[in-house]
Amino acid sequence: MKSKSLYYTIFGLVALALIFLGWRVYAASYSYQGSQIDPPAPAADFTLTDQDGQPFTLSAQRGKLDLIFFGYTNCPDVCPITLTTYARVRKSLGNQADNVRFIFITVDPERDTAAQIKTHLSHFDTAIIGLTGTRPELEPVWKDYGVFQSSHESADLAHYDVDHSSRIYVVDAQGNWRMTYPAEMDWQAIVSDVQHMLKEKG
Repeated sequence: MKSKSLYYTIFGLVALALIFLGWRVYAASYSYQGSQIDPPAPAADFTLTDQDGQPFTLSAQRGKLDLIFFGYTNCPDVCPITLTTYARVRKSLGNQADNVRFIFITVDPERDTAAQIKTHLSHFDTAIIGLTGTRPELEPVWKDYGVFQSSHESADLAHYDVDHSSRIYVVDAQGNWRMTYPAEMDWQAIVSDVQHMLKEKG
């Protein structure tokens, strides 16, 4: 009886080892579809104001995956497309979305108040975190993430366009900048990458 119990114990350990090895091979064979930062670099920390008027610090909830996009609420094209991508990715992730933060940072602080951002994001997904601040608060963040921003001159101060970078930045659960996506990236590819990074975390 004792030898039988020992047999099952050994069998169980071998099975677990094979499962673990199989997972390691599977994980190693996956090719991320974004533009990878190799080696990953520590993501610059920052504190800005969210759409509820509360301070938001990137590192405060370390352990979650962050997708970060820089845009503005009056953007006519790439920004609403990206926010729609955010909503699709979040919905597709289901319960896994609890481990991901979808962040939108303005490049137009003169018009994008917290209230304006909150109203705008409500048309896409209220779980998206919208961040604003004064120009002096935002400029170091833009610089740290290599974001280009330039407003078109206009006689009408309420209506003007802002040229800006349009990539999505991915910061992993350890606070490392892992990869970027172009704005036109297929949302299903992002879902696949995010799911694999969450498995790395787990």
